Amino acid sequence: MIGKLNHVAIVIPNLAKATATYRDSLGATVSEPLSLPEHGVNVVFVELPNTKIELLEPIDDNSPVAKFLERNADGGMHHICYEVEDILAARDQLVSTGARVIGSGEPKNGAHGKPVLFLHPKDFCGTLVEIEQV
Repeated sequence: MIGKLNHVAIVIPNLAKATATYRDSLGATVSEPLSLPEHGVNVVFVELPNTKIELLEPIDDNSPVAKFLERNADGGMHHICYEVEDILAARDQLVSTGARVIGSGEPKNGAHGKPVLFLHPKDFCGTLVEIEQV
């Protein structure tokens, strides 16, 4: 069912500082910042030859990732995203095996403008999993 690794997401307290670290220290190509108020984050993508790193900064204290920073002040890995061909079929198959979809169970458009769903970390070895339709 799952396809390629789409991205690994890292929550960071300061997007400009993290962008500079990846760009200047590691020599990576980093996208322009994108504000996603519907998800409560500002985001940039670090382009790699085989995947992306998504750097997430909370927009405000109500952001879903703000609580993550309360527990991890320096930031850290937040989730991993896999590609799927049909997000509704993937959701239905996952639910039939006992996996829990976070939220309403209906896909929302993610940072790439494609439908995404998040799966409960307790069902995936302690890792928050995002699936994205490609």
